Amino acid sequence: MLPPKALLDALGAHASRLFNGDTPLPRNEFETQFKVLLQSAFSKLDLVSREEFDSQMVVLARTRARLEALEAKVAELEAKQNPPAD
Repeated sequence: MLPPKALLDALGAHASRLFNGDTPLPRNEFETQFKVLLQSAFSKLDLVSREEFDSQMVVLARTRARLEALEAKVAELEAKQNPPAD
């Protein structure tokens, strides 16, 4: 994975070549080249898809709920084992 500064520098250099070419690119060719440039930059980052992120959030929420239930059960068992002195 590239450090963010190096990635931005490389992206800027490639974009500069697209803008400052000897002959201006037609709009659709420019869009195609720019998309390729962005996809190349994104592939060098450690990114996850939205679907993967959402599925991991579901797993995290489920894990938190189970952890809270276990903590409550432990507290209940500890209270039974060590009743408060009157």
